[in-house]
Amino acid sequence: MRIDVALAAATARLSEAGSESPRLDAELLLGEVMGRERTWFYTWGDRELETEAGVEGIARFEGLLARRAEGHPVAHLLGRREFYGLTLACSPVTLIPRPDTEVMVECALELAEASAGRLLDLGTGTGAIALAFARHRPQWQVLGVDLVEEAVALARHNAEVLDIDNAEFRLSDWFSAVNEHDFALITANPPYLADDDPHLMLGDVRFEPRSALVADHAGLADFMHLIEAAPRHLTAGGYLMLEHGLMQGPEVRSALQSAGYIDVDTLEDLGGRERITLGKRV
Repeated sequence: MRIDVALAAATARLSEAGSESPRLDAELLLGEVMGRERTWFYTWGDRELETEAGVEGIARFEGLLARRAEGHPVAHLLGRREFYGLTLACSPVTLIPRPDTEVMVECALELAEASAGRLLDLGTGTGAIALAFARHRPQWQVLGVDLVEEAVALARHNAEVLDIDNAEFRLSDWFSAVNEHDFALITANPPYLADDDPHLMLGDVRFEPRSALVADHAGLADFMHLIEAAPRHLTAGGYLMLEHGLMQGPEVRSALQSAGYIDVDTLEDLGGRERITLGKRV
């Protein structure tokens, strides 16, 4: 079978299974098996799959396709995900970094006007936000914390592989092991889904850790805790930045204003939906 024919068949299979990006998924999975970039397939699609991939490669491709058709995230199948120009190792113990969260990084970089400072990333997971910020602000010191020991180990691994030495990672239940009080920026993407949210049964979310997705009080509990606790760790004029669900902007803004934050604002994600809300400590 020719490579382009095999990719067409795989695309149709994944489309029928409900993938939102079946052609991309098929190319990424076959590229993983063959050690090829996606662009290679557009030049050499007329070559024979068995010749290029071998019998074992074809079997591995079939196995990856079957798991993707079952819904397993491509990031888990490949063990990595691109985020803000970084290639991050991923695993089922953390959330998968998503393009919409890059808005958080963009905003943090814009707010980091000083030549040096400190940023705290709460619930860091893979270390995506912390490492992307640290890469572009090498004079800043970055601390990422997570409740899950395996997530902390994963973030440390990513920092080492990427050779980013101005970011450290620590085991902590939010602020419990954070003794510093001089952060200019605090970022967080906390759990914000309600226990009965239908999104928990859709797409990649089905395979991500529930502890990183669900919060009490209709998904708002962790926001309230972070908003109350963050000022003790922020410098005067420092910002707390929170990623939230597309319908939670009004509640998060109200909570920040009630807690005394000023310059409260909400940013939209790549789809034009309210996604990041921030406030400044007086």
